[in-house]
This record gives sequence, structure tokens and C-alpha cells, in this order.
Amino acid sequence: MKSATRSADTPLSDLDHAAMTLPIGGLAKRTFDVTAAGMALIVFSPLFLMIMALVKLTDKGPAFYGHSRIGHRGRVFKCLKFRTMAVNGDELLRKHLRENPEAAEEWRQTRKLKDDPRVTAVGRVLRKLSLDELPQLLNIVRGEMSVVGPRPVVDDELKVYDSSAVYYLQTRPGLTGLWQISGRNDVSYETRIAFDTQYVQNWSLIKDVSIILKTIPAVCMARGSY
Repeated sequence: MKSATRSADTPLSDLDHAAMTLPIGGLAKRTFDVTAAGMALIVFSPLFLMIMALVKLTDKGPAFYGHSRIGHRGRVFKCLKFRTMAVNGDELLRKHLRENPEAAEEWRQTRKLKDDPRVTAVGRVLRKLSLDELPQLLNIVRGEMSVVGPRPVVDDELKVYDSSAVYYLQTRPGLTGLWQISGRNDVSYETRIAFDTQYVQNWSLIKDVSIILKTIPAVCMARGSY
């Protein structure tokens, strides 16, 4: 399929009509998102400040990192995270992939590495507990993400979705979702796409609440996170 990436002000023209509608869940889902994210930001504000200080004190560079991801209707947004990688991460990754063929193949297939040389000591802990993703609460408040939905992907990943991309584009990407409670990086990418498709096809507010409740033990046990 053609690339689905568009600037924030450019409408789509070559995708299924279903991706042109409002995000799934409409006003009910959006109201839930804003309420839940707003409350979470208040509750976790001390943790936010502590993590910001740890990142700044242990590795020179900004506390936050924003990466371009694909959102509803193919609009590009900056997905926020606490920075978990060294400032010269790109250089470290190129060197690692060049010297390790197995790692290069793992990266080609999943765009992730279990043993990523770019990740800092503090970053490994944040990733293991999924605390690096807390800033995405701000993405939710801004309307770029939802509490529950497919994890945000980059343009190259969306191409792998092929015809299933139309389902991904019908909703805002989520802070958590079926993939997070079902093994995360321990499942294949094809399974992840199937989870995203299933979520959109069978969405309900009750199922969103169920996924949120199941996220808590999944995060505590750090299933599939690295």
C-alpha cells in the first residue's frame, strides 16, 4: 500500500473511507481519555519530577524524547517518552549492528533489540517498568493518543500492516492495549497487527476498562518489556 504518513495539516486521500471518520469510541472514549489522563498526571506528578531528575543527573541531555509516530488518519505527532537512550544513541546502534549480524537481523525483523547498546542504566529500569511511557499522558490530553489503543508506529512499521493499516488509522494510538497485556515484545509482529485489528473491530468502553485493569499486573511482572 502507499505510505500513510501525512503532515498534521494534510488530509488523507488514498485510504479506505473508514479511516476518514472520527476515532472509534467518539466522545465517550475521548471524555474517558481526558479524565483518566488528567487524574493520572496529578497523581504521578511527584514520580514525574523524580524521573526527570534521575535522567538529567545520570546522563547529559534532555529528560524527554519525542519521536515522530503515525496517529489517527495518518497524522504525524511527536510521541513523548522519558529519554532512556544515550545522546549518541544512533552512532552506538550503527556500530553495534555493523559488528553483530544476529543483532542486525533482529533489528530488521522487529525494529527492536533485547540487548540495545543505546539504553542507559536508568533507561533499562524505566523500560522494564514501562515508566518511560508516562509522558504520553500529555499526548493523550492533547488529543494525539488514547489511554487504550494500538501502540503508535512509525511509517515503516505501518507499511508492514498492509491492508490492516486501515484499522490502525481508525483510532488514536494507545498508551496501553491488547499487545501490552498479551506479551508485548515476546509475540510476533504479525500477532501484534492481529491484536490491533481485533481491538478496532470489537471496541467497547467496557473492554477499554478491562485492558487497563489487566495492564497493571502486566507492567508489574514486566512481561515482554525490554
